[in-house]
Amino acid sequence: MNIINKLKEVSKYVLILMLVLSYASCNLDETQTVTTLNNLVWEDDFNTNGTLDASKWAYNIGTGDNGWGNNELQYYRSENVKVQDGMLHITAKKENFQGAGYTSGRILTKGLYEQKFGRIEARIKLPFGKGYWPAFWMLGANLQEGVETPDDPSTVFWPLAGEIDIMEYLGNKPTTVLGSVHGPGYSGGEAVSKAYTLMNDRFDTGFHVFGIEWGENYINYYVDNVLYNQITPADVSGEWVFNKPYFIILNMAIGGNLPGSPNSETVFPQTMIIDYVKVYQ
Repeated sequence: MNIINKLKEVSKYVLILMLVLSYASCNLDETQTVTTLNNLVWEDDFNTNGTLDASKWAYNIGTGDNGWGNNELQYYRSENVKVQDGMLHITAKKENFQGAGYTSGRILTKGLYEQKFGRIEARIKLPFGKGYWPAFWMLGANLQEGVETPDDPSTVFWPLAGEIDIMEYLGNKPTTVLGSVHGPGYSGGEAVSKAYTLMNDRFDTGFHVFGIEWGENYINYYVDNVLYNQITPADVSGEWVFNKPYFIILNMAIGGNLPGSPNSETVFPQTMIIDYVKVYQ
């Protein structure tokens, strides 16, 4: 009987320890929503050889003068985007082109695929070095780009259209990524954001899965299936603009407001490698 009682006591402490470790691993409060989304509704595993699937992606071409950008230094070109060996390669180069000192790539699903709610994830390997600013993110499908026309009620510009940053990364901080939202009243430096830091690993030495699970009035943020943050309307200081369709963007900026410019130790060229992008409901 004493042995049975001791086993019960050990089992009780093991259960308590597992609960404590589970809570500590995500460091989140009990109100958070966790869902299971396994119905695959859209994907690109980049098995086309050499060319991007034009039925799924378009290119942004040019610089911040086009109406987007954060004082970045690159010129986006289609030539910097390649599909090879079953993966997407977005390569940044130090070269003079059209007045810019660097070139890189930016692709998006605008006009081709838009999503409202679900799990959106990508498996990515990132570069290293000051000035690199790769991102996996989304913008509201009703976004209008260009010069704002205040007297035209049909135009919706950033940040009113909304922005969901599934993953942003600064190349001189290879263990940390950011997940954020931007909207009216909480954009730019006032974005609602949280960092996730790897323990005993780096984002430039291997692939990691970045994703969100997104539903009405909440966005959960994951790295390698670890839930590290939830954002709800209570967390923003303005209108919640995330209960509508969004399109997907992959890009690698160079320089800009957040990472600063490359320095003498930054190695070029380097590549952001994407294994797949998947959307579940």
